Amino acid sequence: MATVAEDWVSIAALSVMAALPVVEMIARTLRLNGVPGSAVFVQHLTLWVALLGAAIAARSGRLLSLSTSAFLPEKWRPAAGVFSAAITGAVSLGLAWASFQFVRVERQAGNVLADRIPMWVAESIMPLGFAVIAVRAVWGCSKVWARRAAAAAGLVLPLILGASQFLQASAGPALGIAVLLAATGVGLPVFAGLGGLGMLLFWKSGIAVAAVPVQAYQIVSSPLLPSIPLFTFAGYLLAEGGASRRLLRVFDALFGWLPGGPAVVVAAVCGFFTVNGSGATILSLGGLMLPVLLKARYPERFSIGLLTASGSLGLLFPPSLPVILYGVYSHTPIDRLFIGGFVPGLLMVALASAWGVQQGLRSGAVRGRFSWREAREALWEAKWELALPAIVIVCLFGGVASLVETSAVAVLYSFVVECLVFRDLSLRRDYARVAVECATVVGGVLVILGAAMGLTNYLVQAQIPMQLVAWVTAHIHSKVLFLLLLNVFLLAIGCLDSFAAIIVVVPLITPMGAAFGVDPVQLGIIFLANLELGYMTPPLGMNLFLSACRFGKPVAEVSRATLPFWLILLGGVLVITYVPALTTVPVRWVGR
Repeated sequence: MATVAEDWVSIAALSVMAALPVVEMIARTLRLNGVPGSAVFVQHLTLWVALLGAAIAARSGRLLSLSTSAFLPEKWRPAAGVFSAAITGAVSLGLAWASFQFVRVERQAGNVLADRIPMWVAESIMPLGFAVIAVRAVWGCSKVWARRAAAAAGLVLPLILGASQFLQASAGPALGIAVLLAATGVGLPVFAGLGGLGMLLFWKSGIAVAAVPVQAYQIVSSPLLPSIPLFTFAGYLLAEGGASRRLLRVFDALFGWLPGGPAVVVAAVCGFFTVNGSGATILSLGGLMLPVLLKARYPERFSIGLLTASGSLGLLFPPSLPVILYGVYSHTPIDRLFIGGFVPGLLMVALASAWGVQQGLRSGAVRGRFSWREAREALWEAKWELALPAIVIVCLFGGVASLVETSAVAVLYSFVVECLVFRDLSLRRDYARVAVECATVVGGVLVILGAAMGLTNYLVQAQIPMQLVAWVTAHIHSKVLFLLLLNVFLLAIGCLDSFAAIIVVVPLITPMGAAFGVDPVQLGIIFLANLELGYMTPPLGMNLFLSACRFGKPVAEVSRATLPFWLILLGGVLVITYVPALTTVPVRWVGR
């Protein structure tokens, strides 16, 4: 019963989040009064989607973690799962208690959300959500009761630490960090690693651990962050409908006749669908695209490598979620980031396509014949989906709507197209399923952002960014060398979760970029292009594991198949880094 309520509340939260900004936009256009406190409601509904989605992800064992556990021997995995679950339970319960302290202070303060709704009511989902995650981490680690009992020992760990002076001892924090790192290596969810590290550091410094949920609340309920779940929801509606099939037909009609045309088609379609940079396109479109390449006589290894590399090719295009988050967190105008990233994004797609053309010529891949009739019919059939990017660009850059309103328009438009125009999705059978799936993925991401924000706040308070700037400027005097070292560092970080990387790393590199005179927009595009490459970087790139799962191949084999694309796209990243005109000239030209 609780799980059903959990699902339906998340469905309702997403639906209201999508509806309220559209109502506000229409009311503003007609010069009518909108819904009082609409923006604040949407921000706090994002908080609910984050915690409910994370709880649903914990229920199904889908909290985001590093893929390093795949390298463990089979016989070690049950014990590693118990260890990971124990630490997840400990950290989650600690976050639940810290959140409870935060909510209690808010209740005593008597702050009001909107329309006389107490603020603490909206915030109460935080301790509840983290507590549910703690219980589910323990329960879901195994079906063997002895292992569950062993994992449950982690739930008393926060109580023991709180009643002792362990964390104030000199070796305490170091041992705690070592435990977190070890657990992360065997499958600890990313949010638990970051949240646990943040609590340890705050606790050691004598600062109340409620600082972690306070920072989590501030980032998750920020004014622009609702665009992330809303754009994701729009993407899920399109992907679960027939948009991928119609767009595949369009790109095949336009480019399938070229030498290596099928590879170009795959790169173009994946670039269209991978604006969230998650690599989920590999799972959703891999089964559709791989037979296309094999039928065209491309080798299987090349085909898997292309699909793996294409899983993040759209990261620089609107409405890319990492771009939005980078803009929010670095205080760089999001429209300038999208403008600056357009040419570099095209470059990365062109490089992957060019290698596909070369391989197509070498392997004698089959290509179709161009037909004006087929092109017209394909374009006409897909006209609704093809119009969506134009609608987003007009709303976002034309001053018609704010970022959140644009994302809400994208949801409404996608719903109308897939549920009412084409009827590929049923409102009764499919809408709830798609909404829950979206909430699950979004919750797993947003809870990481919240945990990472707490850690970042500690780093800022400890003046770590300023110390790094002082060290770097004292030892590195060449801008060229700085950019090269920055690329190496970002490639390593890009293997990890991209959203957490943005929250934790951006405060460290932005002052260094300013010290070396790097344009803020160019720095952002360099950062994001490295993340794009990091998804396919062995041995931890997320796309490698998604492809291994989707196509039933060993990770090592997928890594070998992806290596040529990695080297080619690495060249693209270096061009983006050392030819700033690719980024800065379009920004200046559009800004005239």
